[in-house]
Amino acid sequence: MLNKKIQDALNAQINAEFWSAYLYLAMALHFKAEGRSGVANWFEIQFKEEQAHAQILMNYVNQRGGRVTLAPIEAVPATWPSILDAFKATLEHEQKVTALINNLFALAEQEKDYATRDRLLWFVSEQVEEEDNCRTLIDKFTLVGDNGMGIYMLDNELASRTYTEPSPLATAE
Repeated sequence: MLNKKIQDALNAQINAEFWSAYLYLAMALHFKAEGRSGVANWFEIQFKEEQAHAQILMNYVNQRGGRVTLAPIEAVPATWPSILDAFKATLEHEQKVTALINNLFALAEQEKDYATRDRLLWFVSEQVEEEDNCRTLIDKFTLVGDNGMGIYMLDNELASRTYTEPSPLATAE
């Protein structure tokens, strides 16, 4: 059984994951409207991943006999000046999510809730990957700058990204 402090913190993280999904959906829609279908695809995959992260946490709360409480999702930005600006905003956001996950992990340790701590280890590793992916894309878009052919090639590269269901969902009931 989850204690109230852990349950409340997990519910806050569920809301944060849905906010992240909403942010990435807004980015996907923005770049689709700008004619950057590959960039839009990358953010659509991010949108799906964030929804999956929320689902993993909701499944976990239910498995532990807790209650998921969905809260309103705050508004997100709707436009970005450039692709590079969007990926810089993405990295900044993912760094905030990393801090949230780390704080949740620390709370689980403080509360001696080792099952929750164990579930959160997957998220800790996931955040390392998320930040690394953002840094790589920032480096690539910085390198090409305003070069239309470079942007075109990167847009095509991002169009090939596909969604893979996270392993904690594949093993969920």
